Amino acid sequence: MVVNESALEHGNEIRIGRSVFLFVMEENPIPQRPVAAVDLDEGGAVPGSTIVLRREDAAYARPEAMLDAAAQSDCVARRLKAILRVSREISSAGELLDLQRLLIEAVFDSIPAQRGAILLVGNSPDDFASTFHWLRHAGQSQPFSIPRSMIQRIFEERAAVCVNDIHRSQETIPSESIAQAGVSSILAVPMLSSGDLLTLIYLDTSDPGVRFTENHLQLLAGIAELAATPLRNAHDRERLKFENERLLSELAGNEALLGTADRMRAVHRAIVKVAPTDSTVLITGSSGTGKELVARAIHRNSSRYGKPFVAINCAAITETPLESECFGHEKGSFTGAVAQKKGKFEEADGGTVFLDEIGELALPLQAKLLRVLQEREFERVGSTRPIKINLRILAATNRDLEQEVRRGTFRQDLFYRLNIVSVHLPDLRERREDIPLLATHFIKKHGKARRVLGMSREAISCLINYDWPGNVRELENAIERAVVLGSTDQILPDDLPDSIVEAAPPTAVSSLGTKFHETIKQMKKRLVTNALQQANGSCVEAAKALGLHPNNLYRLMKTLSLK
Repeated sequence: MVVNESALEHGNEIRIGRSVFLFVMEENPIPQRPVAAVDLDEGGAVPGSTIVLRREDAAYARPEAMLDAAAQSDCVARRLKAILRVSREISSAGELLDLQRLLIEAVFDSIPAQRGAILLVGNSPDDFASTFHWLRHAGQSQPFSIPRSMIQRIFEERAAVCVNDIHRSQETIPSESIAQAGVSSILAVPMLSSGDLLTLIYLDTSDPGVRFTENHLQLLAGIAELAATPLRNAHDRERLKFENERLLSELAGNEALLGTADRMRAVHRAIVKVAPTDSTVLITGSSGTGKELVARAIHRNSSRYGKPFVAINCAAITETPLESECFGHEKGSFTGAVAQKKGKFEEADGGTVFLDEIGELALPLQAKLLRVLQEREFERVGSTRPIKINLRILAATNRDLEQEVRRGTFRQDLFYRLNIVSVHLPDLRERREDIPLLATHFIKKHGKARRVLGMSREAISCLINYDWPGNVRELENAIERAVVLGSTDQILPDDLPDSIVEAAPPTAVSSLGTKFHETIKQMKKRLVTNALQQANGSCVEAAKALGLHPNNLYRLMKTLSLK
């Protein structure tokens, strides 16, 4: 199919001759599969004396014929020996590239070919999911072309083909690649899996003293039948690995989304499933867990990538300005409206709107948002003309919206509209096994000013034992502080905030550090206890006496195990 014009999207490949161009829209491109080193020429047919071997006529499909032939000649014995060797080789190979190389080497030991290629076909003879080539005396250093007409024939007939005396034929003009390389003989065999063409093996030689025979064709057909399933499985594993690496690459810049804990794996799977759809998604989780990062990951992996991603903090703006911010306004609609203004919903047309802290949205605006979700239209402030929009809405909250519905502060119908698909981000204390990974990432991120090699075992223990009320955001702040204030090439417990060290058990730090921090902890306990006694048990009054915010006092009491 010829395409005259098409909009480029992130990750598109453009092939021109032997060159492959990757179109990216961000600094960190997605991982690339190996570029093919085998081209198809645009030349003519491959003339010559031809042997065609169909699957039902192959010797491996008729064991009794092989036994009869074995009594007359040792050709079948040599063929079986070669096939057994291939069986041993492919059973020891795990990666697709290793399997292809072992397969080609085994074939070259049995068949006098000079060049060979294994092509994993895609949807057509012009589409290859993977290619591997090998030259007997040059390895993979020299890419080469093979005749397109031969590949098309294999694709159509599903039969093995042997062609000899190519350069001697005067019937037709030979393929361009055949003429340039002086190829005299070709073997090409399909690999069929469940009746579908999966792969084909191509061999050729330019040595006029070499002729491929029917025995060579039978041997290659047997090897192809044996290797088809392992090649398919290896290719499927590579494809899944590639998709996993692509997703990890998408998430690599999102610190809060890094992690291998089961709860984070569930988040990653949810992003992959929901991103290609247009469903509204409600993202829940405590502050600092990375809800906006999840929203951006969903947008980045959707068909709307490349269109606007507009984030609106519903908690940061009062009701009237927020309505104008979201829906825009007409000139003169209120004091200060000196000109018409488009709202963020209108600016995001075709893309994604992310409503952060949706639980803070005022009730009048909840009704207008419900209309946007239902009708995909809204009106500017001061206007009665509806404006149609095409966008996806993602929302996030750290509140329990079901409880807010029961209190009457959040509309039930809006909650149901938002909660079509929900993604919950766990607190950092619920995935403590990810803390060392995140800490290492933040050390690399903030360790440019001075050389930091890592963390001591005691420091890591302190981090793991802390409850992290501020989640990943608090962890990053703690690591950045430790990097700035530390004086060695390792982060030590003394480099961490006191609240983190004091929450750790005595075994988490060194004996010297234990004595110091335990003394500080006991002094803080006495100060807080005395303040509470003088305030007759009032935390608010005690906080005032200590010069703390009540929330900070509550957190300190929890850290000190005071009730």
